[in-house]
Amino acid sequence: MDYTQIIYEVADRIATITLNRPEQLNAFTGTMMREMIDAFDRVDADDEVRVVIVTGAGRGFCAGADLSGGGETFSRGGSDEIPADVGIPRDGGGLVSLRIFECTKPVIGAINGAAVGVGVTMTLPMDIRLASEHAKFGFVFARRGIVPEACSSWFLPRLVGISQAAEWCYSGRVFPAAEALQGRLVRSVHAADDLLPAARAIATEIAENTAPVSIALTRQMLWRMLGADHPMEAHKVDSRGILSRGASADAREGVVSFLEKRAPQFPVKVSDGLPDIFPSHESPKFS
Repeated sequence: MDYTQIIYEVADRIATITLNRPEQLNAFTGTMMREMIDAFDRVDADDEVRVVIVTGAGRGFCAGADLSGGGETFSRGGSDEIPADVGIPRDGGGLVSLRIFECTKPVIGAINGAAVGVGVTMTLPMDIRLASEHAKFGFVFARRGIVPEACSSWFLPRLVGISQAAEWCYSGRVFPAAEALQGRLVRSVHAADDLLPAARAIATEIAENTAPVSIALTRQMLWRMLGADHPMEAHKVDSRGILSRGASADAREGVVSFLEKRAPQFPVKVSDGLPDIFPSHESPKFS
């Protein structure tokens, strides 16, 4: 796919996806949705990519849905996707959020400016969010006569707690990066010029020191166990994971490289397939 509304770049085992409609503050469209999903497909298919950073071009990260359609912007309800298991048009932001959720690589949001509506909800399934001091956030849906989307009613309370999620969603107000930090929506706030270097430093730490398959499984374990009803479910998954990974070439390399005081060279690739450590877990694919 040729991209017109995002930029996709790979360097030093880090993929950077840049939302690229700067004159519109990177407002979200159906085209951007399809391009983002395709970019995450590329991420998962490329073993050289170890971490993903998502950021925005220009002054904004994503100012929400493109409202140039006027009062009928939300009248169709979502995208043109109408699979049988839903039966109605799928929410486009939700398709992006679910694709990010299913990514096998860690995803870091470098939120450089306004992140409002889908501009903030698409960041919730990202693993780590950093913000520029100029960033602003807003769950503005009720002020537009609609409701939260992009699976945010699942993600947001788990990230910040139900009370904080309710306040932000009920008021619909736009708030600064400092409040996002205080409310645990973002990890840290940075000067504008320091934002991407800080995100890349985290990405590099992951890319240079960890086993790709272990990271892919760990990502699934952390997110899926948010819905478990007892720690025994985690114990079962942990036990399967340790059994599978402990006998792998990666585990041998991890120990030997530590003993030899050298950087590890993990041989197992994500594209080789992930062990099924969730045999009783049935999770629908985003599509």
